Amino acid sequence: MARGVTSRSEGTARGALITLVLLLAGCSYVPDGHKVSLPIPKVTGEARRPPVAEREHVRILVSYGGVYENARLQSLIEKTVERLVAASERPDLKYKVTILNSPAINAFALPNGQLYITRGLVALANDEAELASVLAHEIGHVIAHHAAIREEQAKQAAIISHVVNDVLSDPQTGALALAKSKLTLAAFSRAQEFEADGIGVGISARAGYDPFGASRFLADMQRNAEVKTAAGGNADPRAVDFLSGHPATPERVKNALANARQFSGPGSGERDGAEYLDSLDGTVYGEDPSEGFARGRRFVHPKLGFTFTAPPGFALDNTAQAVLGLKDNGDEAVRLDLVSVPAQQSLSDYLKSGWMENIDPASVEEITVSGFPAATANANGENWSFRLYAVRFGSDVYRFIYAAKNKTAQVDRAFRESVSTFRRMSLKESEQVRPLRLKIVSVGANDTVEKLARHMAVSDYKLERFRVLNGLSATDRLKPGEKVKLVVE
Repeated sequence: MARGVTSRSEGTARGALITLVLLLAGCSYVPDGHKVSLPIPKVTGEARRPPVAEREHVRILVSYGGVYENARLQSLIEKTVERLVAASERPDLKYKVTILNSPAINAFALPNGQLYITRGLVALANDEAELASVLAHEIGHVIAHHAAIREEQAKQAAIISHVVNDVLSDPQTGALALAKSKLTLAAFSRAQEFEADGIGVGISARAGYDPFGASRFLADMQRNAEVKTAAGGNADPRAVDFLSGHPATPERVKNALANARQFSGPGSGERDGAEYLDSLDGTVYGEDPSEGFARGRRFVHPKLGFTFTAPPGFALDNTAQAVLGLKDNGDEAVRLDLVSVPAQQSLSDYLKSGWMENIDPASVEEITVSGFPAATANANGENWSFRLYAVRFGSDVYRFIYAAKNKTAQVDRAFRESVSTFRRMSLKESEQVRPLRLKIVSVGANDTVEKLARHMAVSDYKLERFRVLNGLSATDRLKPGEKVKLVVE
């Protein structure tokens, strides 16, 4: 949860459920008062109308955690792009690459040649040929003018103007509009996706890369999506990955293989796996602690200096808008976000101020949570019941919204015990929080997939995540001396 950024729609399966719980259950919920952590230019007059590409660039940075600074990766990606452009149908075009500080697996391009790739996607790729396949695909969209064609077909000029105003006057709404819009980042037609695939494979092959990198990477993304689903999905709309706009269906993998066979057989072309993996060593993996992160049912935000633990059976997901959680049976949910409330307004009055409807006035009471002033109340919807908490922490108020289909006394007690874990972190505790990172290791003579997977610093599905991260199928075996990726503390 970045400080107050409301930049993503709630679009995954779990996000949709949370939206249902909090917005459609008969209790109307208003996410008010958030602040933006990413500086947005303050401009007036004619300067309020920057080029469309720059406006989109600002929205992208807000929605995807800003720029990920890594000189070694940046250099490798830029060299790959230069090589691809030289082999493309339009070597005269210029591209600028931005690595986004997001664990999402995504890449996209603006019509003016601005390319974006998340560190999550870079981490999933296992060689330069796979990375090149993604970049070439996006270059293919630019060459084919797909974004411009779609924009014209959809007649989005009025929406663009509206989104622009949102970005400059209300960055939260502008960022949210990015997740909802189809202007440049998603929803290419099926035909356009396949056309970009074909163009991209051709560019990669002519550039000397293994043209089968595209089919390998598509298959890896599909397996990654399956593991995410098995692990409970991810409610962060920013993590709606490359598969959402670029569906890696079996048919698409099949077409990628067919495209590659037009240029060469398997094993031809450069993959540059060892050099690529070396460049990944030390890369941040997963959520960046600067925006807070979830580990199982515990959430930690060292920058804002707090932590809390969800009830047993919950798994948490961090989004820019809120921390969202769902119990494994799907019958209970939680949301934590941050708002500004005037110091002179009591928290009990705030709970009754209208941001959530159907609150039972008789249930409102002033309490304390870990020594902080707080208030709590009950609210009821058509299918869900809610327990609300507002906790004043410094100059801000943290809102906990617990929801249950059957809110018994036992469930309500679990909610109360959960909110009681909300506390301030010590400076030493905050300083000790470190992000997960990729570590590149050489396989030893006695190493197996199962043995190395046990070293993965992830809370669940260690074996499956190790295989996906290293592009390994269930039957693949490791060879002594080859390099693999591990996730470490």
